[in-house]
Amino acid sequence: MALPPVLRDRLRLPVIGSPLFIVSNPDLVIAQCKAGIVGSFPALNARPASMLDEWLHRITEELAAWDRDHPETPSAPYAVNHIVHKSSDRLEHDIEATTKWKAPIIITSLGAREDVNASVHTYGGTVLHDVINDRFAHKAIEKGADGLIPVAAGAGGHAGHLSPFALIQGLREWFDGPIALSGSIAHGRAVLGAQAMGADLAYVGSAFVATQEANADPAYQAMIVASSGEDITYTNLFTGVHGNYLTPSIIAAGLDPANLPTSDASAMNFGSGGNSKAKAWRDIWGCGQGIGAVKDVLTAGDLVARLSAEYEQAKAELAAKIALTERRVALAAE
Repeated sequence: MALPPVLRDRLRLPVIGSPLFIVSNPDLVIAQCKAGIVGSFPALNARPASMLDEWLHRITEELAAWDRDHPETPSAPYAVNHIVHKSSDRLEHDIEATTKWKAPIIITSLGAREDVNASVHTYGGTVLHDVINDRFAHKAIEKGADGLIPVAAGAGGHAGHLSPFALIQGLREWFDGPIALSGSIAHGRAVLGAQAMGADLAYVGSAFVATQEANADPAYQAMIVASSGEDITYTNLFTGVHGNYLTPSIIAAGLDPANLPTSDASAMNFGSGGNSKAKAWRDIWGCGQGIGAVKDVLTAGDLVARLSAEYEQAKAELAAKIALTERRVALAAE
């Protein structure tokens, strides 16, 4: 199945910047879209709730102005993330706001709801739902989602435990719609690798925390630059849902990463830290295993440019390897 026009025609790199709790803001989203990738943010980042309308107004107007002034490089579409879990008391308000502004892409998380998907479809929007396994993926599509965001092992923040190879393979056995793979993608080679596995797009999050437009503590950004995949801890303590976090931030909060208790998933939350006074995402910082590729705090535009150059180089290198293999096979057959 071909990608819908919103995900096909205006992307200069097959990437969605993932919605980052607290971190994603209009500055980051606008910079990502101008650079040619989907920029996104969680609706809950706009606080108070009335601010969401202001954010959507600003993003819509600034991207329209960019398109008028740069017809040769139009902006990519933006996306808004809705938490559709029962713990979200803003969902109805936030859906009304994104419907008013006709947000091109809606990303739904922690549950799949037919009424939400139907609301988005009334104005022609596209719904992508994030999932951690095949069972949740089936439910999402059955309830009207247009595409999937499989969150594989190693993704920043809330994440599954399956290898991306296993996750994508299972989904492609029955689903031919849009797939954006999430999990340890912070280099152009990984973007191409996601496509080679069967995904259409790469879902990149942690690398954008360390950008100048991001609403992130400078210490958080410095920790990302200084860390690698070995500095990530996978736990459900902080929100009731398993996720990946920077180990040094756990230590700084006075906890032992090697001896963390488990949390009751039925008491899902998005701020408390179990029995600790530390809070996710204020004190305990979410991050994916791919951060070894992050060496500096760049502008979002410069990061996209780096990813794009790495992506093109990876394509050229892969083409050369394929050509060499074909020559060897031909010689062996003679």
